[in-house]
Amino acid sequence: MFSIGDFAGLGRVSVRMLRHYDAIGLLPPAHVDQHNGYRSYTAAQLRTLNRIVALKDLGFTLHQVRALLEDKVDTGEMRGMLRLRRAELAAQVDRDNLRLAQVDARLRMIEIEGHMDTGDVIIKSIPPLRIAELSAVAKSYDDPSSITENLTPLYPRLMELMERAGVPMTGSPIAYYRPAPTGPEDETITVHAAFPIGDVEVGPDPGFDVVVLPEIEQAATALHEGSMSEAFRTGQKIANWIDDNGFRTVPPGYAREIYLDCPPDDFTKWLTEMQVPVIR
Repeated sequence: MFSIGDFAGLGRVSVRMLRHYDAIGLLPPAHVDQHNGYRSYTAAQLRTLNRIVALKDLGFTLHQVRALLEDKVDTGEMRGMLRLRRAELAAQVDRDNLRLAQVDARLRMIEIEGHMDTGDVIIKSIPPLRIAELSAVAKSYDDPSSITENLTPLYPRLMELMERAGVPMTGSPIAYYRPAPTGPEDETITVHAAFPIGDVEVGPDPGFDVVVLPEIEQAATALHEGSMSEAFRTGQKIANWIDDNGFRTVPPGYAREIYLDCPPDDFTKWLTEMQVPVIR
């Protein structure tokens, strides 16, 4: 048997918390001394305590925890629930890290406002391009995490389908975007993952779409170095150039992205050409 203090230490919870669990009938001590009221616990009760803490970490209220314990959640179910919660938390950490990186990048942008060099923006024409593509819907063009979550998985799937259909890619990966509104307040966009395929013949029902991207008579283009989560830096540069040179964007104004070099293990070394259609 262990005193409440020793049991709290072993379970890495506070004595106050154990008293609360006792008060609500969630984890009563194994023994209470009738004379001095001291609580004592057994080693076996640590299993119950571990389950309580784990279920709390999953987001359950103490009332829900008690109901689950009464239903006798077994070790396998608990392991599965914890793994699911771990995956959710890891995804949240990734999203938060992405937001933090974006905040840092925007702070750097603010620091150089008014001193941005637009000399490497080039105006050029983009010929029609026949592509194989897959598409998905993302929350918003302003939500990089949603774009990444929906766009990135399309490329390996598209490569698999193209290989199965015997269709080789003839150029760098491409991403482009189109509005996908279902109402006046809808900001969702369709994200397209594509590979150029030239004039290669494609059989029926390959599992992907074959389309021809139309010619862009004039595009303001610039190279973006680094993660696409910071693509707004280059977008700002292009916007400044457009404004300074008397151009305006062609609606909807989204940039086409050509991924020239994409080391899978180092986003900081990515090299992407951003192409924004413009007119005078």
